[in-house]
Amino acid sequence: MPKRILLVCGTFLLSLLLYIDRTCIQVAGDGIKSDLSLSDTQFGWILSIFTLGYALAQTPSGIFADRFGPRKLLTGVVALWSLLTAVTGASFNFISMLVVRFVFGASEAGAFPGMARATLTWFPTSERGLVTGINFSASRIGGAIALPLMVWLITAAGWRGAFLVLGVVGILYAVIWWITFRDAPEEHPSVGKEELDYIIGNRQKVSASAKPRPLPFGELVSAGNVKLLMMQYFCSNFTFFFCLSWLFKHVKSTYGLTAQDAGLLAMLPLLGGAAGNWFSGWFVDYLFRHRGLVVSRRIPAVIGFLLATVGLLVSIHMTTAIPAVLFLTLAVFGADMTLSPSWSTCVDIGGRHSGAVSGTMNMAGNIGSFATSLAFPYLLAWFGSSTPFFYIAAALNFLAVILWLSIRPQEAIIKD
Repeated sequence: MPKRILLVCGTFLLSLLLYIDRTCIQVAGDGIKSDLSLSDTQFGWILSIFTLGYALAQTPSGIFADRFGPRKLLTGVVALWSLLTAVTGASFNFISMLVVRFVFGASEAGAFPGMARATLTWFPTSERGLVTGINFSASRIGGAIALPLMVWLITAAGWRGAFLVLGVVGILYAVIWWITFRDAPEEHPSVGKEELDYIIGNRQKVSASAKPRPLPFGELVSAGNVKLLMMQYFCSNFTFFFCLSWLFKHVKSTYGLTAQDAGLLAMLPLLGGAAGNWFSGWFVDYLFRHRGLVVSRRIPAVIGFLLATVGLLVSIHMTTAIPAVLFLTLAVFGADMTLSPSWSTCVDIGGRHSGAVSGTMNMAGNIGSFATSLAFPYLLAWFGSSTPFFYIAAALNFLAVILWLSIRPQEAIIKD
């Protein structure tokens, strides 16, 4: 079996763990609010402060991956966020939970920029779309698994014990990753000559210098392509992060469901997101082989954002749980179709700076997640309805369609 296939399995599991640890807090929300005497808006700040820490650490994490390699970065962030998952269970009031979740968010920030940097060196350009789709599909599957898993864990060990269990699992994974992964196939003793020659002959060509020249943050964010990628990713995350923050509570309270039934229904949009990632990953690579670079990035993204717009608008007119959740699933399928072209474009234009570029895009996306975490409870309190939130999300998705018509994945920000 090619060693890069084993690498995909490793990054798939890393992404799965990342989102199990990230999503579990929404299921534990009732217990946390009860034990710490929190309101819905205070809990909204706990959800949003994670995304703020995650957003602010994105670009530094990407730069670290570019300079020191994804092996060190990914081992460190998995170990740190797993420790903080366990520490979440020891929080004793609103402020302590805010601090822990902010640092927890910052510690998770390096995961996807690190994987993007590993993709640059380990995979041919023609496989990049599917690899990215597989990794992001794991994040959605992880989020889906977390919902019923946490219901069971909380029943068995309480919400504090559940966080401890997840933390221990993550630290064990970090040790395994350090032992088995290398930054490039040339450094891995188990990669055969035939596979190594194939990877080197077909991956993106970059400068042979030991380190990329420093890329100032101002220069990075002033690049037209980067600004457009940041804005469209804000729109994408505004839709998706609802699944990780308020979907469980929304489905449970709106339709009067039990926790078990709400958990099962809330899995569907996340599984739809996983399917969107798989399909888009295949579609990106298919279009790359048959229609070239620009079409392979732009078309899946435009189709995805249009599907998200339609799904959100139709869902708010459904009066029962199953149809509403099914149209939300269509929306998340579409929103997640945009991830493979987005991250592939970051590697296309970033080259040896792909970690910094992808981290900067993800920073903007998680500012969108920050906005979602607060917008939903505040709009619900102001208007007495969740409808305004869904209209805003639909409008943002349509705006992203327009943005993608101007993104030029063939134009590198720096010529290697």
